Amino acid sequence: MADQNFEEKSEKPTPKKRLDVRKKGEVAKSRELPSVAVLLSGILMLAVMAPFINTQMRILMEKTLHEFPTTDLGLPDVVNLCHDLSMTFLLMIGPIMAAVFIVAILSNILQVGFLLSGEAIKPKLSKLNPLKGFGRLFSIQSLMEFVKSMAKLLIVGIVSYFAIKGELDRLPLLMDMALKGILAYILITILKITIMCALAMVILVAADYAFQRWQFEKRIKMTKKEVKDELKTSEGDPQIKSRIKSIQMEMSRKRMMQDVPKADVVITNPTHFAVAIKYDSAAMGAPQLLAKGAGEVAQRIKALAKEHHIPVVENKELARNLFAAVDIGQEIPVDLYQAVAEVLAYIYKLKSA
Repeated sequence: MADQNFEEKSEKPTPKKRLDVRKKGEVAKSRELPSVAVLLSGILMLAVMAPFINTQMRILMEKTLHEFPTTDLGLPDVVNLCHDLSMTFLLMIGPIMAAVFIVAILSNILQVGFLLSGEAIKPKLSKLNPLKGFGRLFSIQSLMEFVKSMAKLLIVGIVSYFAIKGELDRLPLLMDMALKGILAYILITILKITIMCALAMVILVAADYAFQRWQFEKRIKMTKKEVKDELKTSEGDPQIKSRIKSIQMEMSRKRMMQDVPKADVVITNPTHFAVAIKYDSAAMGAPQLLAKGAGEVAQRIKALAKEHHIPVVENKELARNLFAAVDIGQEIPVDLYQAVAEVLAYIYKLKSA
């Protein structure tokens, strides 16, 4: 039992194993890809919609400060004001939120396809095990998460450093700019740094996905015993299948033996083969093979034939050819008609004598 528990997982997962773990929500997936994709799409949408947002902000301020009186506001006025402010706000952030939502879904589908599973959120007592929780703190997954966190800080720090360093020559020019221009310059610089950081993190995403894929494939590997057990479950235990086949053959043999007394003649190769032939000119187009056997079964066919007074004719070549070419219940092929007809004619002659 101990050997089975610690057996090395050296076999590639079977298609059934992959399907089972997928149903449980276990897939190779990088959490960094959706994060970077959402950040990049949000920033780009914000940059594209900046003029529209600026216009809507101006309209919002005008409605708030100019179109509505500052005193004697009744309930209908407050309701209308809140409605207009809410609609203007939704109009500004709606496209950005929609883009972020769509990108978040697509980035997950891109990695694992369309997958819905509630297994991951089901409460499990094993998750409350402090020993397992402590073990996860020092697992390779935790180490990878630590490395990713350090890499993020390093990427943001390096990109920000070089981006700001490239803007140092332009900073003195800000003294001659109006406040609006200074704010625009700061926003553009922040946007540029954010986009550069997001693009630089694509390398981290690729590395993380490769690691997650490697770890997932390693985790779902199977032992030789698991593969054998799955094969038994899906295709049946070979021993049971063999037993069933043996029973079926025995039942078929019994039915065959029951037909031997109906035969007109049994043709034998004295010690090896025996075939039972019947011919009814009114119901059959050609003689039919009712039973055949080799070795012990051949001896049983001959014994039954003698018990029921059925003629037994020795013809080595014909018995061998019939045994090899004709299945039980089939008619004799054309190329053996002549030889079988001669045997039947001989039997009919003996019966009529």
